Amino acid sequence: MTDPSALEKRLIELELKAIEADDLLDQLNTTVFRQQLQIEVLAQELVMLRQQQGTDGGSGVRNLQDERPPHY
Repeated sequence: MTDPSALEKRLIELELKAIEADDLLDQLNTTVFRQQLQIEVLAQELVMLRQQQGTDGGSGVRNLQDERPPHY
């Protein structure tokens, strides 16, 4: 037969590993949640930039006068 204390040690080790895995899963869920929020913010900013670009006439031609540094 197997030593009861050895079985108890194995059970404790397995419980500790399960706790660590659960903590890691919580951390990963938090990370994924934060990243999803960032993706949503960036998507909204992209939509706003595209709308802003569309209000500039939508010609796609840039006016070089607007890009000239102020010292010219």
